[in-house]
Amino acid sequence: MSATEIYLDANATTSVMPEARAAAIAAMAGDFGNPSSIHGAGLKARAMMDDVRAGARRVLGAPTGQLLFLSGATEGIQTAVLSALTALRSRQDRGEAMPELLLYGATEHKAVPEAIHHWRRLLNLDLDVLAIPVGRDGRHDLEWLRRQAPRAGLVCTMAANNETGVVSDLDGIQRALAGSPALWLVDSVQALGKLHLRLGERPIDYAPFSGHKLYAPKGVGMLYVRAGAPFTALIAGGGQEGAMRSGTENVPGIAALGAVLRLLEAGEQFQPAKVLERHRASLASALREAFEGVVFNADPEISLPTTLNFSVPGVSSRVLLDLFDAASIRVSGGSACGASKAAPSYVLGAMGLEPWRCASAVRLSLGPLTPPEMVDEACLRIRQCGASLRDSCMTPSLQQHALPVAPITRHVVDGAVCYVVADPASRRCLIIDPLPELTDPLVQWIRCRSYTLVAVLDTHSHGDHASSAAALWESLPPVLGSRGEADALGWPCGSDHIQLGAQRLTRLPVPGHTRDSTAYLLAGQYGLRAAFVGDMVMPGALGRSDFEVSEPEQFAGSLRLLEKTIGRDAFLLPGHDYEGRHACTLNTEIAHQPLLSALLDQGMEAAAFAQAKAEIERDLAPTEYQTMACGARVDRCSKAEMVELSAEELTSRSRAVRKVLLVDVREPYEQRLGQVPAAGAHVRRQAVPLSTLLNVLPDWLELDAGTDLVLFCRSGNRSAQAARALRRLGQPRAWSLAGGLALWPAEPPEGTPG
Repeated sequence: MSATEIYLDANATTSVMPEARAAAIAAMAGDFGNPSSIHGAGLKARAMMDDVRAGARRVLGAPTGQLLFLSGATEGIQTAVLSALTALRSRQDRGEAMPELLLYGATEHKAVPEAIHHWRRLLNLDLDVLAIPVGRDGRHDLEWLRRQAPRAGLVCTMAANNETGVVSDLDGIQRALAGSPALWLVDSVQALGKLHLRLGERPIDYAPFSGHKLYAPKGVGMLYVRAGAPFTALIAGGGQEGAMRSGTENVPGIAALGAVLRLLEAGEQFQPAKVLERHRASLASALREAFEGVVFNADPEISLPTTLNFSVPGVSSRVLLDLFDAASIRVSGGSACGASKAAPSYVLGAMGLEPWRCASAVRLSLGPLTPPEMVDEACLRIRQCGASLRDSCMTPSLQQHALPVAPITRHVVDGAVCYVVADPASRRCLIIDPLPELTDPLVQWIRCRSYTLVAVLDTHSHGDHASSAAALWESLPPVLGSRGEADALGWPCGSDHIQLGAQRLTRLPVPGHTRDSTAYLLAGQYGLRAAFVGDMVMPGALGRSDFEVSEPEQFAGSLRLLEKTIGRDAFLLPGHDYEGRHACTLNTEIAHQPLLSALLDQGMEAAAFAQAKAEIERDLAPTEYQTMACGARVDRCSKAEMVELSAEELTSRSRAVRKVLLVDVREPYEQRLGQVPAAGAHVRRQAVPLSTLLNVLPDWLELDAGTDLVLFCRSGNRSAQAARALRRLGQPRAWSLAGGLALWPAEPPEGTPG
């Protein structure tokens, strides 16, 4: 697949168009005067700014009122909210009748409610802040607004939503606010160049804009203030912008914005709505072909033609984002400001859409300059993305070209771990510690590959979630597995082992965390491969034993039994892994956990061990996922540990004839689509998805001292996590490619051996 970038995230930001770049450079090189200066250079800069302001008034339909330049929409929102709330505070100080409410749309960009709460608190205003409900179509509940409007002091709505593209019914909102004393703020960021706002014809008091959403640079924006609307300067100082916004103006940015506005006013270069609607329809068609069951989260009839928000059943937005990024299609899961949080979309949640749609949502957004050939290429790649997902058995459709299966595959949900143990030769598999969130994906995994499920095992009775074993069995057709007689943890009655081809699973009772805690020992042709220990031993922690169903006095004996049975160097695969360490051994945990060392190295008595452990577990806080902590972590992975290796450093090592094993840890659906970095002649390549990393740990820990193990992924986050895990297990030459593929140069670094 071509590495050429397809950019479909224009709602987050756009490139700077050539005319805007030229205008900015001209302002920096020639008309660089300070607009506040009274000499010729300053007057030229002032004249340019006046010309841009006049053009903006024409484009926005705002012949009256104030139009000031500032840094962008966030500053504009802050200024508007401060102005409105300062006016309310003045009324309060004068003892006048006060409104009771401050209202904002439930789907507003977070900048709006955050600004309201911030200034309300600082100004000590005792007003209730309420979100205006929206319907499933994303539009405001006008009847609700009409009822509340008489008690409101400020109402904040959007012209168009940044995540869904839904266009607000501004005329309906205006009618709902008729007779209300409320000031009206309309976030107009997504409207510039796409909607006719007619600011002079509507009673909108404040309207902020941001240049970088329409091909101007970042750091420049505008705020419209209706004539007569209260105003308080956010920034005081030299009195620029008529004392409404002090600070030397961003002359190059304003010049660039002016160039964009001139082209917008001319109406020649930007594609009209009908053309953009055809682009959107082409993308929607490609998505339907690529992803079975795809749903679109906004009605195109009431949405911007530049925005398409969709969800795919059973596939999270994080998976979709990684998939698209591997194909060099740049999209987002919602607002760019919240992209790093990876939380379900609050916008879709406010619309009342189903939780799976909120968790799976992805946004494609065009710009009015997006060329048709880019849309065509995007459609081609979207179809390839769908094929890659099908081949990875991650969609409902059956697939004859499923990718190879690893012996152990690991799935993680909020720190809880589930394992699939499979044998490709016999096409048999079993699942250990199933999670409710994984029922559908696991059933799909088995159905797609036509494997037979022979057992679903739990390592213990879980306290933080219910086992999904019954749901798994019920969801599978009998031909792919039927539940026989088994004990409470799923072990087949009358069996002393479970055979999966050459792999053999046995069990070892290890009471402590719970009375029924059990370890499952997986042996292969050459002996023990791993022990699934549940929450008995976790990286950096021992499972807590303060539940009613725990056996704290037996915990020490179980640890000693585990050591005697498997030794100190066997891999332990935990039921919880909160920091992505994948596996541990008794040796690694003895080195990091003093209590475990006291027991196994110094002969600590079982009663003393139980008492010391109870002290550690006193008042355990929830995890970062707000779930029950299943152990008191006494060792945390050091985020400061430097495992990153730059592209230049990798090249340098290759030139020094040092052996490098370069490993792609992205998932298979990404690996099939993405480019891999060009590197030197002494570099070997390997593809090992993070989910199957457990299968190669023994080999990687035994690499010779002359080999560097360099892992990479899309951004460097997953590979850095894996590199730290390997360091902890004893591989000091594990590295992560800094910035991942995102920062890898398009051309090999100079001097790279061929």
